[in-house]
Amino acid sequence: MDTRNTCYTYFKIVGQFDPETITALLKLEPEKSWKIGDTRRNGTQYDFALWEIGRCSEYHVIVAEQMRKTIAPLLEKIPLLNKIREENDVSFYLQIVPTVYPDDISPCLAPTLDIIDFCHATRTEVDVDLYVMPSEAESFE
Repeated sequence: MDTRNTCYTYFKIVGQFDPETITALLKLEPEKSWKIGDTRRNGTQYDFALWEIGRCSEYHVIVAEQMRKTIAPLLEKIPLLNKIREENDVSFYLQIVPTVYPDDISPCLAPTLDIIDFCHATRTEVDVDLYVMPSEAESFE
């Protein structure tokens, strides 16, 4: 299907923790991480830690397909994720970031029951950052 729409998904842990400890416990390498006190590009320091994995940019109109790819490496780690949550001041997020054009077919952003089950079991919040681009009619006005 030819579309200008895009979407990416990823799982992140945010809070007060050491990312290296999370990496060692889960035996998974994060795609992005930082520690409290690390320096941002603008020179300020992070006041929270981040550990991110499972970025999926392979757009599918049924975004649940991307969500499944994102959480796949974590499905067998639910007890470890719960241990991390119980022992640290952290929050888990399944991040969904679609960019849509009103003139194209709209993506289905609804998680399926298996994704909801994972999120419930780990107390993971689903966060959608939706970007709506101008339609062709609007861009010529």
